[in-house]
Amino acid sequence: MSHHLPSKPFEEYTGRLRLFSGNAHPALAQSIAEHLGVPLGGITCSRFNDGEIRVQIDESARGNDVFIIQPTCSPVNDNLMELLIMIDAFRRASADRITVVLPYYGYARQDKKIKPREPVTARLVADLITEAGATRAVCVDLHAGQIQGFFRIPMDHLYAGPLIADSLTEMGLSNGNICVVSPDVGGVTRARALAESLKTSIAIIAKRRPEPGKVEILEIIGDIRGRECVMIDDMIDTGGTIVHGIEALLERGAESVTVCCTHPIFSQGALGRLMASPVKQILCTDTIPLKRSEYMDSGRLKVLSVAPLLADAIRRIHEEDSVSELFDRTW
Repeated sequence: MSHHLPSKPFEEYTGRLRLFSGNAHPALAQSIAEHLGVPLGGITCSRFNDGEIRVQIDESARGNDVFIIQPTCSPVNDNLMELLIMIDAFRRASADRITVVLPYYGYARQDKKIKPREPVTARLVADLITEAGATRAVCVDLHAGQIQGFFRIPMDHLYAGPLIADSLTEMGLSNGNICVVSPDVGGVTRARALAESLKTSIAIIAKRRPEPGKVEILEIIGDIRGRECVMIDDMIDTGGTIVHGIEALLERGAESVTVCCTHPIFSQGALGRLMASPVKQILCTDTIPLKRSEYMDSGRLKVLSVAPLLADAIRRIHEEDSVSELFDRTW
């Protein structure tokens, strides 16, 4: 897989801000560029015959303020390696600043040692990005807030929570009959922030994982009987936890369940599994590209764009304005 994105003539845009995209999510990069009114820079990302990644910057980068838009989603290793090579190419091309925009940060789930002799891969990836030559990083809804501290360069952590809260309000899910549900104890802070935005209460699903990929629900803490439940998580991978949570909530008297997440990983047929469940609606963002499927037109899947949020952050960073103003409403 390769792409070549030709740049517009320089007379059309002469500023120092330059946006570039790898193969991971060119559609999101294009949308961000349109919001900023800046053309995507010309870059070729292809493969050598043996599978090695080849990057060629097709325009001058000297002295420019470069932003590379590349979520490290599946295929994670290819997209991560492509990002590192792009950073190195711009560093050697004398770019003034190199900001990596990671709408989705891969390897985030290994953020601490749980068992002996395990790696902390989230820290390793941060080190790789820094060593490659990035001068700043921008991420959206990290799996664990502590990952911010793994970077030795300035790092901006953006939140998709307000987007989701606004969409739920538009759907009418912001009255007293709503209950926000955290699918596990670790997501309570996220659920509480959403509940405050919607002016309602929260519930927590207590569960345990007997082994990776398996989940056992022990109890639901909170009053969900007769309520419209909104289950919120940062990511949905195989969807097993969420499907079990939907079933448990409805069995215990919930009126309906709407599921929200920032990162729709949707591996191993997760979207089909969710659509086959009694879920009322699924809300996610476009931090990860979604493959076109029959579910897109079902009306039960709604995809919100993070392009305006990322475009605003990029503009603020480039103009050296405050990025923290974007955090007035956070998780």
